[in-house]
Amino acid sequence: MYLRRLTLTGFRSYEQLELDFEPGVTTLVGRNGQGKTNLVEAVGYLATLGSHRVATDHPLIRAGDEQAVVRAIVVRDGREQSIEIEINPGRANRARLGRGAAVRPRDILGSLRTVLFAPEDLALVKGDPAGRRRFLDDLLVARQPRWAAARSDYDKILKQRNALLKNARTSRNDAALADSLPVWDTHLAATGANLTYARLRLLRDLAPYVGQAYDQVSDSVSGARIDYQSSLSGLSPAADGEVPGVEEITAALHTGFAEQRSREIERGITLVGPHRDDLELTLGELPAKGYASHGESWSFALALRLAGYQLLRADVATDPVLVLDDVFAELDVGRRTRLATLISDCEQVLITAAVRDDVPPELAGRLYDVRRGAVTVPASGPSAGHEVEFDEAADEAAEEDPSDAAATGAAS
Repeated sequence: MYLRRLTLTGFRSYEQLELDFEPGVTTLVGRNGQGKTNLVEAVGYLATLGSHRVATDHPLIRAGDEQAVVRAIVVRDGREQSIEIEINPGRANRARLGRGAAVRPRDILGSLRTVLFAPEDLALVKGDPAGRRRFLDDLLVARQPRWAAARSDYDKILKQRNALLKNARTSRNDAALADSLPVWDTHLAATGANLTYARLRLLRDLAPYVGQAYDQVSDSVSGARIDYQSSLSGLSPAADGEVPGVEEITAALHTGFAEQRSREIERGITLVGPHRDDLELTLGELPAKGYASHGESWSFALALRLAGYQLLRADVATDPVLVLDDVFAELDVGRRTRLATLISDCEQVLITAAVRDDVPPELAGRLYDVRRGAVTVPASGPSAGHEVEFDEAADEAAEEDPSDAAATGAAS
């Protein structure tokens, strides 16, 4: 699988852009604030319906515009398919596949698969559980897009149950709670059990790739391991790798709700379920969070993304698009070289870098300069003279104040 063309309208700093890609390595080089990360963010949005930089859609819209449109042509097994998403903050987004009628946005999931590694991924090791849960769920959806609906359903039911608990805490209406809460318990246990079961199976398949990838990146024998840390007592895979069944998890959730009932009413929130679980990362016998060095943390974050890539490659027998957003500047020379070796056989790799020399020579390929309001192929490149314009005013604003640029649609 590879991305052949990306077209943006009103996305971040880009008023209008059309950019062609090829299989192999493409590197986008430009100083911070020039818009290079906007390009790979748009690619990631098509693949996941979310940004790796912001939690909401509003910052993705170019200042002064009401919507953004991201289109792409993807080639898979020699066949081209067009994908389009129209981003409408405050209103429903719209999507289209090929030349057919509009589809639900989640129906485009799986048409373009990406694995993206960015400096923000250090939070997978050092940050809060929410980021690790998102890592698992995003990979789950990339592997089987139908889980997007299951995750959305769980979030909606959880919101309703929390609202009931919060209302019970303030109104002290025990009768209404006794009538309504069991219904929401049943719904949440059913959806939560399926989501937890899917995560456990995913982790079982992912774990061997993580340890291998860590050792390859770090050039060591580490004992790197990932385990599921459930909010339900006693819920873990068996020694032979088999995971608890959906019925067992459902029963455990109902038990958890009963055990936590008084605390949940007191606090007004649901205290058990997949929204409270975590992914535990360990090196040898010690948790990576709090004990791993800076270099070890980077190796673990890289290992998680590379493991996800290898799992998707094995599942669908086609390579996802690998995106490395400003990664090489964060790595020492040894890790850069080893990473370059590991990804040299990927069908398509998109790289952003502030300095061209940060990218190992082993990853030489197509090159774009992103600078001063234009995306260009260097004069010595294979397509000299080709130029793609973007909004120079937004770019200059980003250069003057990068911190404000994120809110108004410019990028780093």
